[in-house]
Amino acid sequence: MSGVDHIEITAADADRRLDRWLRERFPQLTQGLIEKLLRKGDIRVDGGKVKSGHRLAEYMTVRIPPLPKSAAPAKPRGPDVPAADVKFIRDIVMYEDEHVIILNKPAGIPVQGGTGQNRHIDGMLPALAGDGETPKLVHRIDKDTSGLLMLARTGLAARNLTAAFRSKAARKTYWAAVIGVPKPRDGTIKAALVKAPGSHGEKMMCIDPNDIEEHFGAKRAITDYAVVDTAATRTSWLVVRPVTGRTHQIRAHLSVIGHPIIGDGKYGPRSEEAEKRVEGAVSRKLHLHSRRLQVPHPDGSGRILDFRAPLSEHMAHSWRLFGWDMNMTDDEDLLDGILDQPQGRSR
Repeated sequence: MSGVDHIEITAADADRRLDRWLRERFPQLTQGLIEKLLRKGDIRVDGGKVKSGHRLAEYMTVRIPPLPKSAAPAKPRGPDVPAADVKFIRDIVMYEDEHVIILNKPAGIPVQGGTGQNRHIDGMLPALAGDGETPKLVHRIDKDTSGLLMLARTGLAARNLTAAFRSKAARKTYWAAVIGVPKPRDGTIKAALVKAPGSHGEKMMCIDPNDIEEHFGAKRAITDYAVVDTAATRTSWLVVRPVTGRTHQIRAHLSVIGHPIIGDGKYGPRSEEAEKRVEGAVSRKLHLHSRRLQVPHPDGSGRILDFRAPLSEHMAHSWRLFGWDMNMTDDEDLLDGILDQPQGRSR
């Protein structure tokens, strides 16, 4: 195509997404190039700038600028994702659109690689690329934590989501089962975190916020929590919201107030008596789950993405064992209010 063209949409193409219509009609266009042409206004619909997900209607006119005659040379490919991992990563997708992907990550698989970690979510992301860019991580959860993990499909979405997490516009809510019953039953934990000295790997140590200047690398950390239910005095179901986002924050904070998460070998029970409180049929896996994620959509529309992830298998088993109701979605707004204005104050 040597010059600008204007194509009228027919009834056969009505209600189609613009980007999919473009890729089918012009195979040389990648998703990334389409996004670029739309941002610059080179591709327009009825004379106006639109986004890639714009729905076409009959008689609309699409402005097409001069396009390359063939696809750009392919970028060098990285290692292929094994077929088993392709199936795995696709099976845990909860939601996707042209901007984001939401995963429900099982416990036991790391988000990123590290020493001795060759299989991880980050290495599987090319399997979710489709015709566009490889999705990008915008936050992390621990290897042994299950639940919601958000990915960005484009660089712009990644920047907007990263900004949302940093500015606290995004809200992450976790469910945890802990040893004992915290007093008060809802409150705020304020304990700065610094990497523990010695050969503790990534283990974090809590310090008094007033002593933060005495510990190089220490960062302020705040966690809100509320008790949802208990099993006598043995264990409690907590809903937890990290106000800040530090490494192992929830695990270290709950441990420092004397109520470590069940199955937490790093920050867990320091005595046989505490361990016996939950012995028996309860799994020794970490009982921490990224339950709910609320974040402004990165497309700038102002709408809020709000997702809840069902409990992982080992936690669902424990919930049934303790007689706790997992299907309490209607009560979560009430819990949000408690977390927004916690009554108690822990260290």
